[in-house]
Amino acid sequence: MIRFLEPWWLLALLPVVIVAGVYVFRQFRRRQYAMRFTNVDLLRTLAPRGLGWRKHVSAAAFLLSLLTLGAALARPSVDKEEPLERATVMLAIDVSLSMEADDVAPNRIEAAQEAAKAFVNELPPTYNLGLVSFAKSANVLVSPTKDRSEVISGIDGLSLAEATATGEAVFTSLDAIRSVPADGADGAPPARIVLLSDGYRTSGRSIEDAATAASQANVPVSTIAFGTDTGVVDIRGALQRVPVDRLSLQQLAEKTDGYFYEAASVSELKKVYEDMGSSIGHRVQPREVTQWYAGVALLLGLAAAAGSLLWTSRLP
Repeated sequence: MIRFLEPWWLLALLPVVIVAGVYVFRQFRRRQYAMRFTNVDLLRTLAPRGLGWRKHVSAAAFLLSLLTLGAALARPSVDKEEPLERATVMLAIDVSLSMEADDVAPNRIEAAQEAAKAFVNELPPTYNLGLVSFAKSANVLVSPTKDRSEVISGIDGLSLAEATATGEAVFTSLDAIRSVPADGADGAPPARIVLLSDGYRTSGRSIEDAATAASQANVPVSTIAFGTDTGVVDIRGALQRVPVDRLSLQQLAEKTDGYFYEAASVSELKKVYEDMGSSIGHRVQPREVTQWYAGVALLLGLAAAAGSLLWTSRLP
């Protein structure tokens, strides 16, 4: 869609419209004047056979050339979506013992690893990507980087531990985002946290406090509730149910203007990541096309001159 960066310059089209109106008026007046002659033979002597429709072609091309030049003054542009060079995504993955449940084949953690690696490979290379794992505490495994192989290695090396510190995962991710170099830009980088969890928080700061901190930092947290309510895991010889805490994860996403997803299979989780990858870290930048307008105006002007020289032996 074409939009103009300096629309006030479109006022330059008014004189062109006036000239076009005068041209049409003069043509109409000439026809009325010609009709006053009653002696057709005399009229043909005074005004030899004209050019017909061709006499208007050069004028139309000339007026269109002026209109296009007038529009070019307003700096026409088209919107183009570009990835932000400093855009940062923190991927936070729950590695609590409940991720060993096999309600998602082969089990939750392996399915999460497979889908996370697909997500990493789909992200544009201009994004910074970091990795956080969380159980009883949260740890930055990979600081924000454009090196995808480092993140893939971090995902492959995930190991399980007791407890679930969902709030700490958000606070740790926010700290990692602040570490991204400014590279001459003002303010914090545009960032998002993608948090995958399968259970209830049992350790660390609350999810409510984490949501407040993320909201104040203007960092949306998109959450994925991964697994089913029928999941069970063997902990010290005893089977324990490990249902998904959808409500807390949904509230975390809503309070930070992120998105909440549910996934109960590898294919669903991959689809979630695919949707996220298409919406993270883009900005719309106007791309000027003034040169195209000027080029069209030049071609129209040349066409007007060529037609006029061909049919009247003079320039318009």
